[in-house]
Order: sequence, then structure tokens, then C-alpha cells
Amino acid sequence: MKKPAMPLGLYIHIPFCKSKCIYCDFYSLPQAEGQMDRYVSVLCRHLEEISRQATAHLVDSIYFGGGTPSYLGEQRLCRLLKAVYRYYHVSKDAEITLEANPDSAGDWRALRSLRRAGFNRLSLGVQSTDDAQLRQLGRPHTFAQAEAAVSAARLAKLENLSLDLIYGLPGQSMARWQRTVEQAARLEPEHLSCYGLKVEEGTPLWEMQGRLEMPDDDLQADMYLWCVERLAQLGYAQYEISNFAKPGCESRHNLKYWTLGEYAGFGPGAHSDLGGVRYAYVRDLSAYCWGVEAGSSVVESSETIPPRERDMEYIMLGLRTAQGISGKEFEYRCRRPFAPVEAVLRQFVRTGHTLRREGRWRLTPEGFLVSNQIIGQALEALADEKLRREQAAARHDYRMV
Repeated sequence: MKKPAMPLGLYIHIPFCKSKCIYCDFYSLPQAEGQMDRYVSVLCRHLEEISRQATAHLVDSIYFGGGTPSYLGEQRLCRLLKAVYRYYHVSKDAEITLEANPDSAGDWRALRSLRRAGFNRLSLGVQSTDDAQLRQLGRPHTFAQAEAAVSAARLAKLENLSLDLIYGLPGQSMARWQRTVEQAARLEPEHLSCYGLKVEEGTPLWEMQGRLEMPDDDLQADMYLWCVERLAQLGYAQYEISNFAKPGCESRHNLKYWTLGEYAGFGPGAHSDLGGVRYAYVRDLSAYCWGVEAGSSVVESSETIPPRERDMEYIMLGLRTAQGISGKEFEYRCRRPFAPVEAVLRQFVRTGHTLRREGRWRLTPEGFLVSNQIIGQALEALADEKLRREQAAARHDYRMV
């Protein structure tokens, strides 16, 4: 009997963008259009090379992220997707996502060409519907352009649309955030990602934060909880801390990360988890291109993680999702007792931060707000239990092992 193919996700990083937003910590290069053609050729070569490790896999999700992938242009994107189809086994119902900024996604004919090539999901970086906030963030579009991009996508018959929004922006009040959510929801996307602003060291926003009026933690928490409740009323189910979808429209690409699925990344700074090895490529476009062309390694970091040593990842990532974690599943996958983790999760039931339903533990919306604390305590309990078992084994006290 033939062994079924293993599912695999592909992530293709497009580092080019029109301008750099003040909060962006991703590897991206503004005004580097002259390197696009070389980069596409390098990616095609790298896709072919890595495909030899994926002959037993079936690709069920492909994600073009950035940067601004739509800035690459329709012809280059189609060339890359054709390379994927040439070198990999791709599922007939694969989710194929293109990230785009609204200012570079307003041509419905170009979007139609992309759909015909195989792209079936569009993720628009709207971020806010307030033009003043967009200018402050360094975004290259207006809300009117976002509305036009949505209209173009629908005219091109793209039926799976996601919008990214950010709360906790400088000077953002609850009313301004509510207006953004309501206006975005009126565009009727199938999916919404609502992220709290992170001020990352090394970004322009990091240098500016002392001069800006930033929403405090309490206001950000109120923004988040209101958003969860309002989107539920509008028919968007929360399936992960920051992500909401109409039924059947959850992001397959995102779920790969949170459910320990295998994925292969391509491009500078891209990460992979394939064949029990997690690795990342250099965050340098020139070094990446030169290395692939020369047949040299472009891996910057790598670690081998046996299945039984993914216990902490299962807890840490699973508790980010609305599905949560299962004690039985944990013990089967990791061959470790779940009791220490369950003891921690039970403590937070009384405070309304966790709940157990149909044999699975999950965080409530209030729990998601303090997820780092809860997950940290659970991982600490797991580490303590592991240490006790190792010490017992050293004493030859096998009752504790």
C-alpha cells in the first residue's frame, strides 16, 4: 500500500517594497527594483534545488510574503508560481496566497491574470482606514486605494480575501480603532488579521516612541477584547490570537506554523521546518543570490529537533489557537505526561483565562492577552517535571521515571 504524501507549505519571501514603514522589522528593501529579475531567477533555481527534499510531500499551501510581493509585478509572480508547479507536487485545492499593498493591487486585469495562474487568496495590508494614521506609519496607500483594491479583487473573481489591521497605533483612540474595524468589515473580506502594534528595536518607530502618544496596555487590551466580540457578532470566528475568519476561510499557511506542520521557506531571512530540521537563510539579498548561484550554502542557522523534543513547541504554539491543546495528543506525540501542564491551566480557570472543552484546553480572549505568562508557567512546569525525572533516573529511582 502506497504511503500517503506528507503535506507541505511553501513560503516565498519577496523583499522588495516601495517604501519602508516606520514599524517594519521584516527584511525588506525599498527602491531595489533593479535586482528583481536576478532575484526571480535565483528563486527559481533554489526552488528546483530544494524540491529534491520534497519528493514525498504534497504542497497544500503556497504563500508569497514580504516586503510587498505585489510590487514584483504580475509576470514575475506568474513565473515563480509556474516554477513551483514544475518542481513540486501541488494539491489541486492548494491555498495560494499573495500579500499586497493596496496601492499595487488596484488593476483588476493583473489580478485576473494572477488568479488564472493559480493564485486564489489575496492578503491586503490595509492596517488602518484612517489616512492620517497611514501617513504617520509611512504606508504608501490611502483607504480609498484599499477600497479600490478590494473592488478590483472581486472583479477579478478572487473569492478569498484577507485584510490586515493594526491596533495600538500612535494617537489611536478606541473610537478610531472601532471605526477602522467597522469600515474594514463593510468590505466583506473572508478573513481579518488584527495585530497589536509591536515597537521593534532598530526601527524608526523605536527611535520615535518617546515623542509619540502611544495607547497604554489597558487601552490596547480594551481594543483587543472589543474587536474579538465585534467580529464574532459579524460572523468572524477567532481561530488564533490575532486571526479571524468566516467558516472554512482560516489561513492554511498560518495554521502550519501553529500546528507544527512542515514548511519550506525561500529568500533572504526565510525560515523552514522540514525533515526534522529547522533552519533560516541569511538576511542579505546579495549574499543569498550569490550563494544560490554559486551552489554554496545560504543557511545562517540550523537545528535538528526530533519529534519527541517538540513538547514545548506543541504547548507554546497550540495555546495560540482557539482549538487549543489536548492532553492525549500531547502524550501521544511527545511521550511525556501532560499532568504538570494541566495543573497550571486549571489554576487559570478560576480567573477566566482558560477553559476545558471537549477534552481540549484553550485560552479565552482574556487569556490570550496574558498568554505569555500562562504559556511561560506551563513550560516551566514541564521543564521542572523533566528535571525531576532525570534526577530520579540518575538515582535509579524508576518509580519517578
